Formats: sequence, C-alpha cells, structure tokens
Amino acid sequence: MISERLENAINEQINAEFYSEYFYLSMYAYFERMNLQGFKNWMHVQLQEEHAHAMGLFEYLQERGGKVVLNKVEQPKTDWNSPREVFEDVLKHEQLVTSKINALLDVAEEVKDRAAVSFLDWYLKEQVEEESNVGDVLKTLNLICDDKQCLFMLDKELASRTFNAPAIG
Repeated sequence: MISERLENAINEQINAEFYSEYFYLSMYAYFERMNLQGFKNWMHVQLQEEHAHAMGLFEYLQERGGKVVLNKVEQPKTDWNSPREVFEDVLKHEQLVTSKINALLDVAEEVKDRAAVSFLDWYLKEQVEEESNVGDVLKTLNLICDDKQCLFMLDKELASRTFNAPAIG
C-alpha cells in the first residue's frame, strides 16, 4: 500500500504530465499552422512521450493500490512569435517538470518508499535527456537566427524523429 502523501504527490505529477501532453499538442497545432511539418512531427513525438509518462505513473499508482484522481487540464499557450520562442518555452517547461520530478522523489524518500524511489529514478533520467534534446534544437535555432533556408533544413531534420514507447520503471 502506498502512503497517502505519496499518492497525492503522484496524482499531482500524473496531472502535470497530462498538461505537458496538452502543451505539446498546442505547439503541434502551431507548427501545423506554420506548415513546418518537421517541427510538428517533433512535437507529436513529444506529446506521445508525455502521454506515456502520465500513463506510467497512472499504472504504477494503481499497481500500488492507490487511487488515481484526474483534475481539469489547464489551457496552454497557443501562439508564439517564432520556432525559437516555442523551444525557449519548451526548455522552461522541461526544467519545471524536472523540478516537479525532484519534488516527487523528495516525497518518496521522506516517506521511505524505496520502490517508488527506484521507479521514479527512470523519470529523473528521462528529464536529463528531455532537457538535452530541447537544448540541442534551441542551440541550432539560435545559430540559424532568421535564415529561412536553414530553418527549412532543420525542419527536414526534425521530421525524422520517431516515437519509441519507453520502458518505464
């Protein structure tokens, strides 16, 4: 059985992950409007990953005898001035998610739930990868500035990203 405090914290993270999925779906729609299919693809892969993260926590909580409580999903931002601004927001968002995972791990450690600590370690490692991937795209966007030809080339590169269902935990 999982502690009530940890159950509440995991529920909070489940809802945060579903918000992340919604956030990336909004960016997906933005890039569709801009006709940047590679950027749209990158966001599609990202939203699938966020859904998988939410469901991993969802299933873990149920497996541990906890009750999943879903809350209303906040409306995400829908407009940006440039692809670079989108990825600046993505990096800030992923840094926020990392802080939330760290706080969740703090709770698991405080209630001495070693199974949860072990399970959540995967999420922490995933966040390191998430921030690195976003940072790489942002560095490239900063290099190309407003060069449309380079943006087109980056768009083609981002089109090759594929979703691989993660083996969570």
